[in-house]
Amino acid sequence: MKRLPIPALTGALPGLWLLTPGSVEAADGLNSGNTAWMLTSTALVLFMTIPGLSLFYAGMVRSKNVLSVLTQCFAITALMTVLWSLFGYSLAFDDTGSWNAYLGGFAKIFLSGVTVDAMKGSIPESVFMTFQMTFAIITPALIVGAFAERMKFSAMLLFMGLWLSLVYAPVCHWVWGGGWLASMGVLDYAGGTVVHINAGVAGLMAALVLGRRKGFPTTHMPPHSLPLTVIGAGMLWVGWFGFNAGSALAADNTAGMAMVVTQLATAAAALAWMSVEWMSHGKPSALGLVTGAVAGLVAITPASGFVGPMGALVIGLVAGVVCFFGATTLKRKMGYDDSLDAFGVHGIGGIVGAILTGVFVSADLGGTGFAEGVTLGGQVWTQTIGTLVTIAYGAIMTFILLKIVQLLIGLRVDDEQETMGLDLALHDERGYYP
Repeated sequence: MKRLPIPALTGALPGLWLLTPGSVEAADGLNSGNTAWMLTSTALVLFMTIPGLSLFYAGMVRSKNVLSVLTQCFAITALMTVLWSLFGYSLAFDDTGSWNAYLGGFAKIFLSGVTVDAMKGSIPESVFMTFQMTFAIITPALIVGAFAERMKFSAMLLFMGLWLSLVYAPVCHWVWGGGWLASMGVLDYAGGTVVHINAGVAGLMAALVLGRRKGFPTTHMPPHSLPLTVIGAGMLWVGWFGFNAGSALAADNTAGMAMVVTQLATAAAALAWMSVEWMSHGKPSALGLVTGAVAGLVAITPASGFVGPMGALVIGLVAGVVCFFGATTLKRKMGYDDSLDAFGVHGIGGIVGAILTGVFVSADLGGTGFAEGVTLGGQVWTQTIGTLVTIAYGAIMTFILLKIVQLLIGLRVDDEQETMGLDLALHDERGYYP
């Protein structure tokens, strides 16, 4: 890492050096600047789930279900934290197992070896583990948007625990843990396949298996509080800088460009969605604007460490348009009830981003360039394979897990509970009191 000169002023003011970029690298390889950035990024990504995603989703459901969505996101945060510490981190990132191409080993189970002195590159392994934990938290939380207002809380907890273990951890290992997709050359900087396609496809399967909400699509089910949704979307936008720029695992040039392209793609997608909606319906909406922004955040995620500013603008524009039609026209034509458009935004946005990463990584288009011997067509094909594999594995495994949970304890609340609302039916509480 390039170091900047420490100003002479630091000799007169002991401790000021801690505030300067390019902070000192210790003899054991610890870089305090990188570590500080990764601590910040970890907090930002957790901030994306609680309160960001929680409020984004909570505002879009009916008032009788607002507390249930907040509770689900909060409970997922707690459950994934414990499971990741017990075995999830090991299954995703331990590279000592005999099946390393497909699944991590058990050397880091119960966080064995993750001591105060353990290192991952230039940062403590404890920080790396916790950063990755926040990804394992938000990914299943995204699925909540697909089955909102109708899944039993107990079924949700059981399903999410199984899904982390048998879907998220293996796919994470394939791409980020040295597995077979990484060996093929699949590019996913911060989670296009691992997070968004994975969660989006799982959401679609959940919507199909659970069936439509009572009254859908004939009963109008508008968001009960768009201010909550807009606030949540703003938190997601800010937190996403930790998501993408933090995936550099360093406070370096790549992190800086990842932040730039994240901002550009998000803005472009928000404007694209708003424009298409404006032309289609005669008026722009707050919900459309913020949903477009999230679509842009999703699409730039796999590309954020590989593309340049103009590539990011194109990715954002394409995502805004494609996700608009995916979240409206496709859902209407197919008739499935993806309550909060988890598949329309995360699944489709992730697919758009994953494929276009293979295009705009080209140095001729402002990206970081292809690996030696790789052509544009070859990289796009590799990205397509990674996308299709993630879709197929996620769809099949999610379907199986949902059916197992359905057999064991049932998936869906009864009609009376659904009519009453999940806040009262499942938690004996109200989000709002008269």
